[in-house]
Amino acid sequence: MSGYRLHDRIALIAALAAPFLVALALVPFRTTLSATNTALVLVVAVVAVAALGTRTAGALAALSAAAWFDFLLTRPYGRFTISDANDIQTAVLLLVVGLIVSQLAVRARRLQRSVITGASDLSRLEGTARLVERGGSPEAVVEHVRQDLVNLLGLRACRFAYGSLLGRLPRLEHDGNVWSGHDTGQAEAAYWPDEWPEGETELRAVGGGHYYGRFLLEPAPGPLPSLQARLVAVALAAQAGAALDTSGLSHRD
Repeated sequence: MSGYRLHDRIALIAALAAPFLVALALVPFRTTLSATNTALVLVVAVVAVAALGTRTAGALAALSAAAWFDFLLTRPYGRFTISDANDIQTAVLLLVVGLIVSQLAVRARRLQRSVITGASDLSRLEGTARLVERGGSPEAVVEHVRQDLVNLLGLRACRFAYGSLLGRLPRLEHDGNVWSGHDTGQAEAAYWPDEWPEGETELRAVGGGHYYGRFLLEPAPGPLPSLQARLVAVALAAQAGAALDTSGLSHRD
């Protein structure tokens, strides 16, 4: 998807504005606080931006902090010039430490998000498995998976169609890619790179090597969910297919 998402744009604006506002707030104390102390306060602002934004935002915040430290908090004030050697060293350290700490903050946030997401995904799969173990009907399993797919993939709607394949729809494949099939005269299958295709996308339910139906996904326009989310969706559909296969329902090969 071209351009930045709204969250990323806000993070970039914060990367420019937050260090400036913090440096501006320190102006009345610039003659009493040491350069090291003011630099540490600016590092906190950089970390705050990085913890909420992206790597780019974190790096931009570090550059912004170093620039405003130079312009507002070191002599000669109001100029991008530093006359004191110690202030130069502090400015360089501020930039380096800001860059390092901001990247560590982004990595920690992403790791935390990955752990939370992984636990949530595992819970979805376990919930379906428990329903099957308790002897839930195939229809109940299908409905449970349908609701999970809506929440997992951020869909506007989702329905399950039993029986034969009708129409030619984009398909969420077992590897997590969205396949659009072969166009006329095309040698290789085409895949949607990063956005949902228009209209519905099918996710087939197969059990015991047999086709029983498909989930018809109606996504909101925008980027595809993460690959992990798509792979979990495929696993959920496989659980539904297995439940349908053990129920003795007729299938379509």
